[in-house]
Amino acid sequence: MKRIFLSCAIVVLLGIAGFALNSAVQETGKQEAQEEKHEAGKAAERAEQAAQVLKEITSAPDKGIPGSVAGKAKCVIVIPGVKKAGFIVGGRYGRGYATCRTANGWSAPAPTFLGGGSYGAQIGGEGVDLVLLVMNDQGTQKLLSSKFELGVDASAAAGPVGRSASAATDLKMNAEILSYSRAKGLFAGVELNGAKLKQDDDTTKELYGRPVPFKEILSGQVKTPSAAQPFIQQVEKDFPVESKSTSK
Repeated sequence: MKRIFLSCAIVVLLGIAGFALNSAVQETGKQEAQEEKHEAGKAAERAEQAAQVLKEITSAPDKGIPGSVAGKAKCVIVIPGVKKAGFIVGGRYGRGYATCRTANGWSAPAPTFLGGGSYGAQIGGEGVDLVLLVMNDQGTQKLLSSKFELGVDASAAAGPVGRSASAATDLKMNAEILSYSRAKGLFAGVELNGAKLKQDDDTTKELYGRPVPFKEILSGQVKTPSAAQPFIQQVEKDFPVESKSTSK
């Protein structure tokens, strides 16, 4: 009789333990799903911010990126709200998106992370927006490598600003990357030296649901997620793909 009672008690205890374990697993699954949803929301919010940065810059063409530069840009990288990195003296970090021209238009956005380096004197406060334009095939190859250092692996120069910048533009077109900053409403070319740009693996997983190589995204092999459509639509508007008839 005692054996029967003991066996029943063990079965009941195992059942309770199994129920508790299953509840814990379900709760953990819910928390992970909520976290993923939150992070995906952050990726979408960042895409909106990047689109807004371009929209505001191009709304003042006399103080924006010259058309001669925009028309020749191979890739566009926008990193909104670059912040100071407290653990690095003088360093900064930020997350944004890159997209490149393909045979079918602009590619899906590739999440990017920029960190470290020295910045121009005009960047002093918080909330700095950066726009980087890759101007030739050599620069594009550096970007496709998914990790490079500005001014070391790829030549970089402060980008010319405004419609009257044609003379300066010609002098800087040999640079692989032209860089711009916007701080406190002031938009200007900026020198970036030693800043490292690489693929943002975490945001890539959030946006695409899986790890996707930088090269695969930027070469046009991946569709643009709905969350990142605002950014690509703004790039298409501000950096139109030249038609074949025009380029002849």
